[in-house]
Amino acid sequence: MYDVIVVGAGHAGVEAALASARIGMNTLLLTLDKNMIASMPCNPSIGGPAKGIVVREIDALGGQMGRVADLTALQYKMLNMTKGPGVQSLRIQSDKIAYSNMMQDLIEQQELLECREGMVQKLLIHQGEISAVQLENEEEISGKTVIITTGTYLDSKVMVSSDVKEEGPDGQRTTTALTNSLHLAGIETFRLKTGTPARVLNTSIDFSQTEEQKGSDNFYAFSYQTKQEEMIQDQVSCHLTYTNQETHEIIQDNIHLSSMYSGVVKGRGPRYCPSIEDKIIRFADKDRHQIFLEPESQQLDTIYIQGFSTSLPYDVQEKMIHSLKGLEQAKILKYAYAIEYDAINPLQLKPSLESKKISNLFFAGQINGTSGYEEAAAQGLIAGINACQKIKGEAPLILRRDEAYIGVMIDDLVTKGTEEPYRLLTSRAEYRLLLRHDNADTRLTQHGRDVNLVSDQQYDYYQSVQREMERIEVLSRETIIKNSADFSEFLAEKGYGKLIESMTVYQLLKRPNIHIEDLQAFVKWEIDKEIGRRVEIGIKYAGYIEKAKKDALKLQSMEKLILAESLNYDDIVHLSLEGRQKLKEIRPNTIGQASRISGVNPADIAVLAVYLEQQHRKH
Repeated sequence: MYDVIVVGAGHAGVEAALASARIGMNTLLLTLDKNMIASMPCNPSIGGPAKGIVVREIDALGGQMGRVADLTALQYKMLNMTKGPGVQSLRIQSDKIAYSNMMQDLIEQQELLECREGMVQKLLIHQGEISAVQLENEEEISGKTVIITTGTYLDSKVMVSSDVKEEGPDGQRTTTALTNSLHLAGIETFRLKTGTPARVLNTSIDFSQTEEQKGSDNFYAFSYQTKQEEMIQDQVSCHLTYTNQETHEIIQDNIHLSSMYSGVVKGRGPRYCPSIEDKIIRFADKDRHQIFLEPESQQLDTIYIQGFSTSLPYDVQEKMIHSLKGLEQAKILKYAYAIEYDAINPLQLKPSLESKKISNLFFAGQINGTSGYEEAAAQGLIAGINACQKIKGEAPLILRRDEAYIGVMIDDLVTKGTEEPYRLLTSRAEYRLLLRHDNADTRLTQHGRDVNLVSDQQYDYYQSVQREMERIEVLSRETIIKNSADFSEFLAEKGYGKLIESMTVYQLLKRPNIHIEDLQAFVKWEIDKEIGRRVEIGIKYAGYIEKAKKDALKLQSMEKLILAESLNYDDIVHLSLEGRQKLKEIRPNTIGQASRISGVNPADIAVLAVYLEQQHRKH
């Protein structure tokens, strides 16, 4: 018997399997095709707004995605650098072949982890508890816990216009048997839709007609342990082009042939990553839309047309692509398609990602209604950790909303649910100034250590960085810069008047436009550039950060008010009808979670608080 069985080896599956094996559990990873481990069937990139911070959080907890993304990058770019640190986020253009190969190697080399090919068709459940999985050859494999990470492969259908094929991404097999097994177990599913754009031959594009998009000049990485010399030295450029009036006319003239607009598609598509025909219809006032041309791998001569997913027929796709500036002679190597698949209603999950109905059964990734590699990997990591915690009889790792974007995402899913592919956005986080790219280790590494996932090497490095940050802050308070001709000239360049009296580095860093690297010429410090920047953020935004922490403390106090799983809401008088219904359906863990349920109003929360206080007095 295995301790943990992970079904599916996409981005969620590999994180779940690696985490459980590294924690010390005997783990089995089941996949349809070992060559497709951690594949990127859609965009060849990792990170972006909010998502990049999630990858940083995965690394801080002891996960793998960030490190592999660093080592297989074609380009790295820090986004939103002209904005505040709360929305700055790293995006890496990945080599999709190298990324998948490196993950495959890590899976093969990991102790206590076995990877096998096989399709799971049935869950074996006894008295409300998962006991085993059954493969299509009827082999039964026992496990103490099971994590389902099947992505977009459940009853999936690939659609181009009216042509519908029962298959998964990249022509892989699909299954309806597992969906049927979930239904028999009382697990509710619904249909979702996503899509992918065409790929074209790199050498058939006239890049001189497009705008070059280079990577960042400064060094950035997802993993705290990645060194600059380990990453790509000669970054590969992406390019930008735009749709135009001709493109829009082609789409409008053929919109009735789209799978989505002809009624073929039944599932809800992603609001924040719509198909190009959806963009043209929804944003009819826009004269053009950005289209990014992204390389997929150094081993492939292919370009991914970001922002141009469609389910229109092949001949229409040809016309659309050839209407784009620079792509007039482009040779299409792989056409775009839409894909529809089964997902489970995430309201059926506990915050640990364990099923409420079936004990020891966990779900992670796109099957929970999310979109994106990063969201999937984060869920896989948490599910892997919590499956191990369940086996050990220890409390699950549940990250708060003020603690991690991962916490925001999971709380959104299990509290609010979703009717469309869920995507993380910075706007979803109430405390995004606390959830920054730079401080993920401070927020989360101790959690990873506590569950035995963060290695000694990672933990020692984390502690050394924390000590160095403390040292630099103390140094900034103690180091005084006196007025001089050179310093007066520097202040004038920054838009400030002459320094009337001496000031500490700490006081100067409070000012906008003055950065710690600027001041090093005057104080002759030798400090790590990234660590210095982290200290500067803490100093410059100290007031805002402190306010956010105080606001978060109010949330934490509500999270400490536990609602028993067995609580009978029918016994609580004065709850609103809708509030009672939603509380019974979702069964929140805490008053804090209850307050975020749509349909539960402030009066309901007050009633619950009074009820808990009364129960406390009785006992």
